[in-house]
Amino acid sequence: MTAYDGVFIEQSATPVVRRVPLAHLSIELGHLYMDDFTAGRARLAAQFEAVRPWADAARGACAEELGQRPSRVSTCFLIDDYFTRFSTPPAVIGDLVEAAQAAGVEIDYVARESGCATADGVDVATLVRQHLVAEPPEGDNGSRPPTAVSGWLSNGERGGAAPGSAMAAPRAWRPPRQSAVRNHSIFVDIELWNGPADQPYWSCPFLAAVWQLQRLGLIRHLGEPVGDPQLMSVADVPAEWERMPAVVQLNPRAAPFRAYRTFTAMAARFLPIELAVRTILGQVAVDATVAEQVRERATGEGIDLPGEVVDRIRYAFL
Repeated sequence: MTAYDGVFIEQSATPVVRRVPLAHLSIELGHLYMDDFTAGRARLAAQFEAVRPWADAARGACAEELGQRPSRVSTCFLIDDYFTRFSTPPAVIGDLVEAAQAAGVEIDYVARESGCATADGVDVATLVRQHLVAEPPEGDNGSRPPTAVSGWLSNGERGGAAPGSAMAAPRAWRPPRQSAVRNHSIFVDIELWNGPADQPYWSCPFLAAVWQLQRLGLIRHLGEPVGDPQLMSVADVPAEWERMPAVVQLNPRAAPFRAYRTFTAMAARFLPIELAVRTILGQVAVDATVAEQVRERATGEGIDLPGEVVDRIRYAFL
């Protein structure tokens, strides 16, 4: 018997884990929210003008890490259709492509944020939630509900007054404490979802964590990748968000969507979200077979791949 996604099944029935093509680097050119789109094409053009030099720098940094110039680099752009729905996919993607081309940037893939929640009929976010291994704080007495129940994940122990016995004097306040502390704590407590656990409304940091795992090629469902890119032109993109694939491949000559490393250029206002993303990813237990596949392929290409998922992610905050 063996355990797979929390279910014990016969070893002979274990699904074969399919490999996915991997680029050397996945460059995210930005996120698009409704206020960015309604601000007009000038806002989009400014985004790509600002990102272009950082994308070039990311290629150079990747070359230093690889010890060779990366020959497989893909670009992507994420559109928020989970928290707000605006315009139509053809209009939004058309404006994006035109603004990028004017700035000398090419978008290979466009993804919907809803695809980080559900893709190809698979509840991707719940799949990742099932692989969370929440870190119990030192001295935990069970007073705090587990992450699977509360929807909250932290990197340490909350502050506050410890519970005292009846008739005892109030206990002194204790500060929060980070588990892997270096001199001083940076404690974060992250809401992964709200609402009932069986009908969650996922938080932005959690969906962004799923997005990073997708770009790194580390998500499988019954051995199969989820949300494979679908090749289509802007003219062929469906008019409704619900009918648009999780990831659309716009460039037929693009390097693979998933990659050994990711780079994201974004506005500085996203810094708190990305701190939460890195905290979440530090507590996700990636399927061992998938992780080993990626490591073996990297070794076969002479690539020294960091063992920790968060160490494969780079940012530029603009």
